[in-house]
Amino acid sequence: MENIIEVKNLRKTYKEKVAVDALDFTVKKGETFGLIGPNGAGKTTSIECLLGIKKRDQGFVKILGFNPDKDYKKIFSSIGVQFQSAFYPDHIKVKEACMMRACLYKDVMDYHLLLQHFDLMDKKEAYVSHLSGGEKQKLSVLLSLINKPRLIILDELTTGLDPQARRQVWHYLKELQAQGISILLTSHYMDEIEYLCDRLMIIHEGKRVFRGSLEEAKKKFAYEKLEDIYLHIVNKEKKNYENIINPL
Repeated sequence: MENIIEVKNLRKTYKEKVAVDALDFTVKKGETFGLIGPNGAGKTTSIECLLGIKKRDQGFVKILGFNPDKDYKKIFSSIGVQFQSAFYPDHIKVKEACMMRACLYKDVMDYHLLLQHFDLMDKKEAYVSHLSGGEKQKLSVLLSLINKPRLIILDELTTGLDPQARRQVWHYLKELQAQGISILLTSHYMDEIEYLCDRLMIIHEGKRVFRGSLEEAKKKFAYEKLEDIYLHIVNKEKKNYENIINPL
């Protein structure tokens, strides 16, 4: 199956701190891949290095067959990205934000359909600054889909959304995946990862702790729920790290 993302030996440091340490993974066509870990694990930094927003210290990265260092225009024309924090111009309406995003691409979706999918049609004339936190989050995801992307990268997908809105977004992403669109996402919600992801990678202190399917994780760690697996891994890694810096 075609690799949409290929990452080998990705490393990023900030002075003496290693933020991302030799990560390797792939995301295949039509696959949803989850990148999870505690705050500060290196998830967002990894995504920023993939996209060329931050310069990696070393490693091989290919997205849609292109090198992000040289072909970022080709890459960004075919992907959608939703970051943790989105910034909008002052005094811009929801429909204007959609129109501005659509103007950047040749082939786009009808943003009215997306507004309906994300239950934001009644907010079309509202100023973005007047939206609730959850509505802004839905708008951010919506904007990442306007250019009919082959790959969607979602950082903290449903933070701030109520349960109904979260399910709404999940179901729409499942529809996109069924159409062959690949998704890379980060999340602190383990039920979200279980529902959406074909494979996942858990990282801690910038290092890979586990990579594989949910079923492989359950078999390896002898837990039935991903949340229990996650807590087991993170607490074990934290204990090992504390033993190194505070030996008995």
